[in-house]
Amino acid sequence: MRRLILGLTLILFCGAVAAQQPGPMSAVKPVDKPAKPKTAAKKPPPKPKGPPARELFGSATEPAPLAARSIGGYAKGCLAGGVSLPINGPDWQVMRLSRNRNWGNPRLLDYLERLASDARALDGWSGLLVGDMSQPRGGPMLTGHTSHQIGLDADIWLTPMPDRVLTPQEREDMSAVSMLKDPFTVDPEIFTLAQVKLIRRAASYPQVARIFVHPAIKKALCQMAPQVGKDTSWLGKVRPWWNHHYHFHIRLTCPPGAEGCENQKPASGDNGCGQELTNWYAMLKKAAIEAAKPPVPGAKPWVGKPPLTMAQLPKECGTVLTAGGFEPPPQGEAGTVMPASALQTLETKDAGPPIPILTAAQLQALTGGGTDPAGMPLPDRNPLR
Repeated sequence: MRRLILGLTLILFCGAVAAQQPGPMSAVKPVDKPAKPKTAAKKPPPKPKGPPARELFGSATEPAPLAARSIGGYAKGCLAGGVSLPINGPDWQVMRLSRNRNWGNPRLLDYLERLASDARALDGWSGLLVGDMSQPRGGPMLTGHTSHQIGLDADIWLTPMPDRVLTPQEREDMSAVSMLKDPFTVDPEIFTLAQVKLIRRAASYPQVARIFVHPAIKKALCQMAPQVGKDTSWLGKVRPWWNHHYHFHIRLTCPPGAEGCENQKPASGDNGCGQELTNWYAMLKKAAIEAAKPPVPGAKPWVGKPPLTMAQLPKECGTVLTAGGFEPPPQGEAGTVMPASALQTLETKDAGPPIPILTAAQLQALTGGGTDPAGMPLPDRNPLR
């Protein structure tokens, strides 16, 4: 009797469990999922109103008659009360006069004059060939740079100054000398201790925030610095950057107490000769390989970011632009200040030669297609600086 009761209980329990199990998957009604909200199609960014700021500031030939002041950041700002560096000095000459870019904050002019004097008297450098500084009212430039906007940047050629006064035409036509033997190494016959001493001198002053050089020059400086003195702490201010193979770029800090002037984040405490340089050489390798490849038919050219508009600059730059009653020329085609033909006329040739391109043998070695005959080490893709 006991067994009978247990058996009946078991049958009833199993039947109840079976009644709770789903049947075949095809018979199971799917659970309704909440519908995903429809997202509106992304609209392209609105086209900027008015001409690019670089055309407006590029058309100003005189400084803003205001108190000297650097406004905004190195790559997004303007210059009030700009002062021009004389095109001839006892220890310098200004190049590419047609660009009208020998303007800066008084802090920059004081620095350049002292650097020129000290480099000649203390290091035996024949004199500075000064490249681009800033435009009369700073701001974005039509060609060549993304920075140099607030009068605290300057390019110095690594070519020694001749022992005579260059004519205006020579200053337009003369080319700076590349320090590179190939995309990754300097030419020891051209880049010597004289250039090392000049860069060391330029970096030695407290108002210097950074010095930018090509990664191959940075590597050479790391190797050669002990030959020009025991103190190599100046190397920390010298950092690698694209296309600085025939000149170096000086960047000063904002004048003490200057309101509205934005300093760049200070350089890291190390000398930059370790992992940072290794990372740059990895980028250099990729860029050099890409540059050596034949162009892809139909490929769109690299155009970079859209040019800055006045709305993207500090509001005070509007006052700087129009100070003294200055009015940019009337707008031409496509909302520009001047027609494309006139803009092309303003495209002055670069101050120095392009980065060397890998030979076929070097390209083959770097891409694993052969043995590297010269122990080739390893980006110069972005032409802006």
